[in-house]
Amino acid sequence: IRDNTRTGRNPQEVQEDALWGVLQEGWRDGFGADADHLKTTEDIDVCAAAGYTFYTIDPSAHVDNAANTAPVAELRDKCAALPWAELGTSWDDTQARLQKTFDLGGDLGTFKFALDEDALLRAAAKYGRVIAHTVKMYRYLETAMGARDFELEMSVDESDTVTTVAEHIYIANELRRLGVKWVSLAPRYVGDFEKGVDYLGDLGEFEKSFAQHFAVSQTYGPYKLSLHSGSDKFSVYPIAARVAGEFVHLKTAGTSYLESLRAIGKHNASLFRAITAFAVERYPTDRATYHVSAQVEKMPALASLADDQLMTLLDDFHAREILHVTFGSVLHHADFREPFFATLRENEETYAEMLEIHFGKHFAPFDAAAQAAGD
Repeated sequence: IRDNTRTGRNPQEVQEDALWGVLQEGWRDGFGADADHLKTTEDIDVCAAAGYTFYTIDPSAHVDNAANTAPVAELRDKCAALPWAELGTSWDDTQARLQKTFDLGGDLGTFKFALDEDALLRAAAKYGRVIAHTVKMYRYLETAMGARDFELEMSVDESDTVTTVAEHIYIANELRRLGVKWVSLAPRYVGDFEKGVDYLGDLGEFEKSFAQHFAVSQTYGPYKLSLHSGSDKFSVYPIAARVAGEFVHLKTAGTSYLESLRAIGKHNASLFRAITAFAVERYPTDRATYHVSAQVEKMPALASLADDQLMTLLDDFHAREILHVTFGSVLHHADFREPFFATLRENEETYAEMLEIHFGKHFAPFDAAAQAAGD
C-alpha cells in the first residue's frame, strides 16, 4: 500500500499490469498477488476488490518498543492496560498457559526453551496490542473475502526492536488460540535488513537466531519465515535456505526498480543523470520512513562518471539506497515519469534480461540447498 501511494498507482492497476505480464509471457502455472503491509480495514477492502490472494498484515504501529527495556513494574502496568476483552483472556490465564518450558523442534533437532515471568511480561506488553489488531484484521478479511481462498502473513519486521524467541512463542500461541490461520510470519531479526543492499550484521548470530525462530515456526505451524526487505541479502540466502529450506518467504520490491534504473543508465544516460541528481536532493526527506544508512557524501560523484560508467552506481552501497528510497519522488515528478516508462518500454528486453540475471542471483542459493538436500 505504501509503495502504491508513492508510485501513484492503486492495487487494481498493479493486479491488471501483472495479469497482462502473465499473458504476454505465456505463463501457465499459478500466480498470485500479495497485498503487502496492510494497516487498516480500508486497505483490505481495496485489495480484496482487486482480487488479491495473499495478505500481509502490518501491526507495527501497535508494537510497544519501550517494553523491550522497561523495568518489571512498568511491564506489569503495561500488561494490566492491555485490551483483554479483545484478546479473550486475562493475564492470569496467559501466565498459566505460557509460563513454562517449551519443547521446540524442527529438522535441525529439538531443544527446550523456558519462558519465565519476566520474558512473558515483556512479550505480552510488547506484542499484546499487535495480537488484538491482527485478529481484528484477520476476521475482517475473512468476511471481505467470503468464499474466496486467501493466505495470511503477519509482519512485525518494521518495529524498532528485535523479536526474541520468547516473543515469537507468545505471538504464535496467541494467534493460534484466537483462531488465526497464517502461512508465514516476519519477525524483526537480529542485524539490519536495509533496502536494496546486503545484510548488515554478524552472520553467525543471525544463523543461530534464525534457526531458533525456525524451530518455533515448525512447532506451531509449520509456517514460513518471511524475509522482508529481502532483496540483495546475498550473504543471508545460503543460511536461510540451509536452515529452513522451502519454509522461507523472500520478499523483494525495490530491487526491481534499481534494475530499471540500470537499464535506463545503459540506454538513456541523460535521464539517468537527471534522476540521480534529483534523488540526491530528495534523499534527506525520503529516507525518513525507511531503515537506511547511506550517506550522500560517500556516494561516487556523478560528474566524475562517464556515460558508460553510470551503471556502476547500481553496485555502490550508498547510491543503491539513495536511489532506492527516492523512487516515489522520481515517479511522481512530471519531468521523469513519462520518460522513465517510455525508456523501459523501448528497451523492454534489456530490462527483462537484467531482472533475470539479478533474480537468478537471489534464487541460486535456494536451488543449491534443494539439490544438496536431494529435493
